Amino acid sequence: MQIILMHSRFTQAKSVTLSSHHLILAVLGFLLITCVCGALMAALTLRLASADVPLLRNLLPASVSLAHDPDAKERYLKENLAAMAARLGEMQAQLVRLDALGERVQGLAGVKPEEFNFKEAPGRGGPEILKSPSAELDMKELQAALDALATDIEHRSDYMNVVETKLMAFKIQSKLLPTIQPVNVAYNASGFGWRMDPFTGRSAFHEGIDFSAPTGTPIMAAAGGVVIAAEYHPQFGNMLEIDHGGELITRYAHTSKIYVKLGDIVKRGQHVADIGSTGRSTGAHLHFEVRVKDVPQNPHKFLSAGANQANLAKLDQK
Repeated sequence: MQIILMHSRFTQAKSVTLSSHHLILAVLGFLLITCVCGALMAALTLRLASADVPLLRNLLPASVSLAHDPDAKERYLKENLAAMAARLGEMQAQLVRLDALGERVQGLAGVKPEEFNFKEAPGRGGPEILKSPSAELDMKELQAALDALATDIEHRSDYMNVVETKLMAFKIQSKLLPTIQPVNVAYNASGFGWRMDPFTGRSAFHEGIDFSAPTGTPIMAAAGGVVIAAEYHPQFGNMLEIDHGGELITRYAHTSKIYVKLGDIVKRGQHVADIGSTGRSTGAHLHFEVRVKDVPQNPHKFLSAGANQANLAKLDQK
């Protein structure tokens, strides 16, 4: 390669001839200058980082900073400990909430507090088996364990909320089932099913059970619900009907007096009427029916279930 140089001071043009050797020397010189500049920049950066320049300290890797700054390791540990302490506080708050939720679920499930106490840590133990003779937990592993524990607590809280919702639904549903005997008498005068009609003497189907008691004896609601009928019926006399949801109703007939009206919300065991002998009746008694989708059901099934639950509750209290 030949380079021609021209200038007003030159009396004549000059030429310079470059060979391949000159190009190789130029490239090597450029690379040498680049390496020297890079080394100088690295040395300057490390010197400024050791002089506690925040911007450069943040740009450097943690390992380089820790190696050249005696106080960097202590700062690194303090920052991580502060972050883990904040995370630990959040987990403690979640555990308090989980304990309260567990106590509510325990009450809904009918578990005795002494059988499952959320405020006491469960007993644990067993032999110590390490992964290796020097199995020490470093900062990263500790942070990962805290993250996994926080996620597990959130999942368990979600599960407990679902269980609480289900138990609450079951508890409400059980209170809406007619399992309380409406009259406090020891026996019923006539059962559910086929019988001889007391007026005609012919075989007829009896759609409820009759509780014989003096006029004025209190009648209690067998379950909570809404009054859908409180009227006089030619056959049933003063009749009361309560809707318990799920197309389930109870009917109280031949009453002498009704204390609730259409649309009232009644509670389980509430005094709603008195026994009488109105309508098609031979004497003072309560005709009690349980109907599902307007199909008569044997009230004994519901009342027996309620009696069994009451007996179990008494045994648990003992």
